[in-house]
This record gives sequence, structure tokens and C-alpha cells, in this order.
Amino acid sequence: MTLLETLTSIGVVVLSLHCVGAVTIVGRHRLRAWRPRLRSNLERSWRIAVALVVVLALNKVVRDVGVELSWLIGAKITGTIYALEGGLVATIQSFATPPLTTYFGFMYVYGYTFLLTFPLLAYGLHRDWRQLRVLLVAYALNYAVGLVFYVAFVAYGPRNFMPEQVQSLLYVQWPDVQLVTSRVNRNTNVFPSLHASLSATVALVAYRFRESYPAWTPIATAFAASIALATMYLGIHWFTDVVVGIALAVASVAVGTRFVPLVDDASSVR
Repeated sequence: MTLLETLTSIGVVVLSLHCVGAVTIVGRHRLRAWRPRLRSNLERSWRIAVALVVVLALNKVVRDVGVELSWLIGAKITGTIYALEGGLVATIQSFATPPLTTYFGFMYVYGYTFLLTFPLLAYGLHRDWRQLRVLLVAYALNYAVGLVFYVAFVAYGPRNFMPEQVQSLLYVQWPDVQLVTSRVNRNTNVFPSLHASLSATVALVAYRFRESYPAWTPIATAFAASIALATMYLGIHWFTDVVVGIALAVASVAVGTRFVPLVDDASSVR
């Protein structure tokens, strides 16, 4: 497959999941009233959305040029991580089977993309505008802090650090995905795991606003747990990366939950 074909394949699967989620989770009554609710939410959230886009753009630029900077000023911590947890990832991979590899590969690529994008649709169509704003703030914080970490630390993943013990199972099962991951990831930027942090962020926001979409909370939690485990099962991240990523998610959601009411109070004073 070419890069375009791979992206199209991912897009088709994720769009299909969105369609199912829109009907079963968001509900037809919200879909019928989508225009005024979406307009209202965008009017309240567009500044935060722009800030997120800026952070993503900076992320792209720094990832392209920051590898050399990271080697100059970053702390080399791969050995320290290995000293902390040893062959834990290799132990996890020892339970590998073709069905498990298919499942975790699917969750890492398709499930992750769906998990991050579906709440934007769901919260954008809900009358409670706070949840969309909290999610956007938390996303921006995840990417901003992750970017600092990627420059400040040089860390290789298990599959690169000990290839004799840990396989790149994702590329064995889904070789075409490497066309996509090579564009957005570097071998030295595994600490922390943004897959784990962003997935946990979605699950935490889903729990925080669980009254809005009760069915979404267990689904988001199951997806987030599967994706976090997938990063280790596939040999991409260390357990340490996942733990720090989850801690980043907790902090980001806490700040977002606190930040949104403060901004609204300030706006109401004006």
C-alpha cells in the first residue's frame, strides 16, 4: 500500500466507527439538532481549538528539528528505564498470539484514532459545552508537555533497545502502518507515551462528564486500557512510559477542569 491508501483505509474504518457511535451513543435526537448545538459549542470553544492547532503545529516543527536538539541537551534515560523495569515488556510479549496481535494492532492504530476524535463529535453535539472545552484544554496540555519531554529526554523504546528480546509486532501484523508512524514518530521520543496519556485523558473526561453519555464511559475506559497495554505488547513503549503518560493525563484533565470555570467566570465579569 502507498501512504495515501493506508491513510484512506484508516479513515474508512474510523469513519465507520464514528457512524456507529453517533447513532448508538450520541443518539438520533442530538443528531437531528446538530446545527444549533455545534454552532453554540464552536462559538464558546474556538479559541481553545485554535490554541490546540498551534500546539500541534509546534509539535510537528519541533519533532522535525528537535531530534538533534534533544541529543545536544536531552538526558539519555533508556538505560535508567531498563534498570527500573528490566524485561517486563519482553515478558508481556511472551504471551503473544496472532489474535492478540491483531487486536492490539487494531486498537493501536484504528481504536486510538477513533478514541481521540469521537469525543469531539459527541461533545460538540451536547448542550453542555464545558466538556468539549475541558477536552480541548487537556489535549493541548498533553501535546505541549509531551513536546517538552521529547526534547528534554532521549529514550529508545524496547523494540529498539533490545531487539533480540522484543519484536516490532505492529509492523509484523500491519506492515503498511509504518508508512504513517514513520511520519509522526521518532525512535527517541517514547517517553512518555502520548498514546497512553491521550487515551487516558479521553477516559477521564468521559468519567468526569459521565452523565452526558453513560454508555461512552465504559467504552472509552476499555479502549484506553487496551491502547495502553497495546503500546507495551507491540514493543513500542516501556511500562514507565505508560505510567508517566497516565500521570500526565490526570494532571491535564485536572488543569482543564479547573481552567474552564475560571475562564468563564472571568468572561462573565467583563
